[in-house]
Amino acid sequence: MLIKCSSSGSALVLEVDTGKVTGICQDRHRHQEFLRFLKHVARAYPDQELHLVMDNYAAHKRIEIRQWLADNPRTLVHFTPTSASWLNLVEVWFGIIERQAIHRGTFGNVGELTRSIRTFITGWDKRAHPFVWTKTSEDYG
Repeated sequence: MLIKCSSSGSALVLEVDTGKVTGICQDRHRHQEFLRFLKHVARAYPDQELHLVMDNYAAHKRIEIRQWLADNPRTLVHFTPTSASWLNLVEVWFGIIERQAIHRGTFGNVGELTRSIRTFITGWDKRAHPFVWTKTSEDYG
């Protein structure tokens, strides 16, 4: 299973082959929260080899994270190059949720924002579909 993920605030995975989103909302995005997220993903996909594509955020490389990954060899990490967030499809998805659910929203507190995110994810998963690249490498020439 190839999964794109992000751990900033909302920790999400986007299944490349289905478009389904799995995630948790957390108050912070330190290595402790990222480790909680990794465990969440491992439980959500218990019987598959996982390929996680992510950025080079410092929390992703902490010793505690490296140790957990060593203890869980079915979870493989692939880092995107610096300044290449466009390679991580979950960043595209973040753009979608920003435009469709967050940008013009009014949230009285973090709980309201979290509920809005959860509602969007639930609705998204009901109509999930794979993302398809529309440009070729020649288009970036």
